[in-house]
Amino acid sequence: MIQDQIGAQIKKLRKKNQMTLKQLSELTGLSVGFLSQLERGMISVAIDTLLNIASVLGVSINYFFTERESHNEDPVARRHEYEIILSDKNNFIQYSLSKSLSDKDMLPRLVEILPCKKQEKVILYSHEGEEFIYILEGILTYYYKDKKYDLYPGDCIHVHSHDPHNWQNNTNGIVRLLEITTPNKFKETSEF
Repeated sequence: MIQDQIGAQIKKLRKKNQMTLKQLSELTGLSVGFLSQLERGMISVAIDTLLNIASVLGVSINYFFTERESHNEDPVARRHEYEIILSDKNNFIQYSLSKSLSDKDMLPRLVEILPCKKQEKVILYSHEGEEFIYILEGILTYYYKDKKYDLYPGDCIHVHSHDPHNWQNNTNGIVRLLEITTPNKFKETSEF
């Protein structure tokens, strides 16, 4: 399972850097308990949290994913080959729709968003790049700038990600969508 692999890699890097869980906790702002569970593969990790950990440990985020990429020249990703790249146990699961993320500019994902347990205040966020979403199933509530949109199957939205945005599933069913974003945070860079 990918979360086991990521946890093991974090632990290996932490020990290589002669760092305790407490030190990693202080540098990342994450609790020791969370980091301990993460290293043991008991929980999944959000992309922003993994970016934070990667930065503190001195690696790029794709360090945690490059080993699983196929080095086969076949560019076709079959449904049974989709791998979970991110899973938030409370809200959504993201599947990679590419066999090789480290050399691409776009990040294509299939996202399944679970229903909200209760109506929560939506916090808008922004980041660099663009975001394209196409609704496959369910009704997604999408917040963009100061507006709220209900998107139905077949609807799509394409926005600059530097504008405040977020989404929420306010229904009783799962929302499935295709999301393509730039930049691809898993692309190999020479920064590290």
